[in-house]
Amino acid sequence: MAIQIDMETPRLLLRRWQEHDLAGFVQMNADPEVMRYFPAPYTEEGTRHFYDIIQQEFLDFGYGLYAAQEKCSGSFMGFIGFHWARFEADFCPCLEIGWRLDKRFWGKGYATEGAKACLEHGFENLGLEKVYSFTSVTNIPSQRVMQKIGMELAERFDHPRVAEGHPLRPHVCYLAEKPKGQ
Repeated sequence: MAIQIDMETPRLLLRRWQEHDLAGFVQMNADPEVMRYFPAPYTEEGTRHFYDIIQQEFLDFGYGLYAAQEKCSGSFMGFIGFHWARFEADFCPCLEIGWRLDKRFWGKGYATEGAKACLEHGFENLGLEKVYSFTSVTNIPSQRVMQKIGMELAERFDHPRVAEGHPLRPHVCYLAEKPKGQ
């Protein structure tokens, strides 16, 4: 089966998921360092469930959280793309842009490069008007990506799916809107 590439940047392929990506996805989501801004790493079952949600969103909408592949090595890196967030918050349900990369790919600008390409694609080709992103207030690396791709702080909130009193419950929400004239 041919790989369906949705976007290409100078260093990345953002593409549809392949079954062989699942092993790397399970490993990445089980890594406590990768998942340090989540209440707990994902179990294999939790990752498989999330993989199924990703696949369903591609079927329902034609876009989603793209598998990120490094061009030079062909390695699966994680994901960058869109996901429908549905939890109790002023801005939900909403389309979220998000990313999660294996730690081997941190600090190289890949998340920013891929997320910027996704936002441009969403506004220019998918007809998106608003895109949100949110994370724990302690997740400074992801907030930097949000800022670098032109998102602005919209609000602070307590994530309803994180236990009261948990240090990761306080979150920030960023917003990007379609540029005028597009």
